[in-house]
Amino acid sequence: MLQKAVLYFCFFSTLMAFAQSPDLETSANKALDSLLTEVPELTSKDSVIVSTSMFGVGMNIVDDSDDRTGKVFDLKSGWNYAPYPSRLSLGKYWRSGLGLEGIASYNHYKKGKIVGGSPLPEGKNYWALDARLSYDLRKLIGDNGWFDPYVGVGLGVNTAVGQTRATYNAIFGSRFWFSDRWGIDINTTGKWTMNPDLTDHIQHAAGVVYRFNYEKDLSKKGEKKLAEIEYIQKENERIKDSVFKALKAKEEAYKRAQEEARQKEAERLEQERKAKEAAREKERQDIQNQLEALEPIYYNFDRSFLTQTSRKTLEGLMAIFKAHPGLVLEVGANTDSRGSDAYNMKLSERRLQSVLDYLEDEGIPSDQLVGKAYGETNLVNECDDNTPCSEAKHRLNRRADFKIVSF
Repeated sequence: MLQKAVLYFCFFSTLMAFAQSPDLETSANKALDSLLTEVPELTSKDSVIVSTSMFGVGMNIVDDSDDRTGKVFDLKSGWNYAPYPSRLSLGKYWRSGLGLEGIASYNHYKKGKIVGGSPLPEGKNYWALDARLSYDLRKLIGDNGWFDPYVGVGLGVNTAVGQTRATYNAIFGSRFWFSDRWGIDINTTGKWTMNPDLTDHIQHAAGVVYRFNYEKDLSKKGEKKLAEIEYIQKENERIKDSVFKALKAKEEAYKRAQEEARQKEAERLEQERKAKEAAREKERQDIQNQLEALEPIYYNFDRSFLTQTSRKTLEGLMAIFKAHPGLVLEVGANTDSRGSDAYNMKLSERRLQSVLDYLEDEGIPSDQLVGKAYGETNLVNECDDNTPCSEAKHRLNRRADFKIVSF
């Protein structure tokens, strides 16, 4: 308590020394650092993998001797193995600690090995497919990051010495992790046959496992550390709040004045923006009115050349361009519905080119023109392929349109 009082006295003495500073809050923060507790940080060691997919490859050993006298480690006569990778596994493991895994394994029984209580007269192959449901014991004993024991039950089927056996399985094993992705899996599976006339056997396995598509979360130690961090942060905030309470009253008055000035400036800028938008919209509307006042450009049936009337319209369009140097227009060329879609698209492209060529020949830069050929896709009335129409109505679709892109 005395130490805390001394720290507060030192803080306020330092704060008074900075009272004339132009940046009082910065100076106070520097003095406040001596009162605050350093906040630890969460690291990768504070989190664990809670769900993952896993692939494994390794070797397996089968004890099919049916030895009930307790010779579990009878390597010489009872254990069978292949001197190369002979086991594949693929599984999914969930946050609850449960995992579902499929396993395929191969082995070879050498001549003379004890199988079913008797020496084998000739070599035989062993094949097995197993499915197992496992439970991660770290849910009960805690997680230290690298030691990952588990138990499980399952079902399987295997063939050996001319017999096919369906089995009930019980598994115990552990994984030992070197990193988030790589580890070693060592386990033992007891396999009890569903057919009482056949023998039970044991299968041991060891191999490398790889985790992918995994999700991490805080460990129990990480949760405790996070709670500690939150407590320290809360306590530091409490100290800051109490220390700067006196400063806030002065700061608030200054901030209110600043806020009022900002609001006035924002209102002024908003008025300017609205005025500019209104002027710009008026200019756009003026251009639009001038475009709409022009005589429409219509084409003769199955023709793409400009008529004399169309040229007068384009002369008027030239005047609009000259009055608005930054104007960019979209020129859209259209056809009526008579003829195939492909032909009409080509025809509209020719019509479009006739307008663009005329304008560019008259000195309008190409970057002020955006050409679009619409074929018969942009009809202004009901005169499609399935609707008979008069020539006057079809003529309305044989046109060139002008739209404002920018100005």
